[in-house]
Amino acid sequence: MSAPTPAPLLLVDGFNVLWAGTFGFPAEIRSRDKARELTGLFAFFALLRASIRDDLDVDPPEVVVVFDGEHGNADRAAEDSDYKANRESTPEALKPLQFLADVKTGLDQHSIRWVELPNQEADDVIATLAIQAAPSRPVRIMSRDADYYQLLTDQVKIINRSRKATNRLITSEEVIDRYGVTPDQWPAFRALTGDKSDNIPGVHGVGPKVAAQLLRDNLPLEDLPGSGRLTGAKGKAITEAWADVQRWHGMITMKHDLEVPLAPTGLVSSQLPRPADVVEKLGLW
Repeated sequence: MSAPTPAPLLLVDGFNVLWAGTFGFPAEIRSRDKARELTGLFAFFALLRASIRDDLDVDPPEVVVVFDGEHGNADRAAEDSDYKANRESTPEALKPLQFLADVKTGLDQHSIRWVELPNQEADDVIATLAIQAAPSRPVRIMSRDADYYQLLTDQVKIINRSRKATNRLITSEEVIDRYGVTPDQWPAFRALTGDKSDNIPGVHGVGPKVAAQLLRDNLPLEDLPGSGRLTGAKGKAITEAWADVQRWHGMITMKHDLEVPLAPTGLVSSQLPRPADVVEKLGLW
């Protein structure tokens, strides 16, 4: 008797959703006595529930939420001290963290599994789980982070709830059509053009059109210096910054060989109740 087909896997970039909910939710949510702000907590579960209900193009999924480890960016910061150095550490900027413990408890209470590796970023954990799962079932990644574009395949797609409801599912075809590079080339594309969110500057004067032209015909980044394409002022700029470009490429490329102490089960996850009911069960109203 053959084994049952595993459910699609929905991998949720936990901090990405929590930040989006804390700062982008349309209304502030507070406890009944107005003493506690609950916006980020309420919004996290509202966004996750809505995405499972409205945004999937597959059957009901197994859901795994992945959080960045406390020292997750240490390895990349050791390579380049500027990595994510532009991110504010003010109390306002760190506001989502106040909801983290309750988010994890809420997930536990509703049988949604989550994982956090102390020394790893969520994207590397998600990349590992996605690549492991994709041969046997569809994978969907819930995040607004474009770095996940490098994982796109026929089996792996991305859900971005910051986009219009009819356009939230991102495919490899969209990346090719919109940017002129393949998902495999995404780290090279970003190394050349930069990534403001991670404080990677890219090469001065090299924009998306120039980068796509340089990488045309699926040229690997390592073959660029010998391709004859690095001509003129922009070619000279890339040549002079080549060591930086290679370093940025390595930083943008997600790891996919981590030992993750959580194995997806292949079973459909429990349905989440209304976010108000999640907060109620937590005893925070």
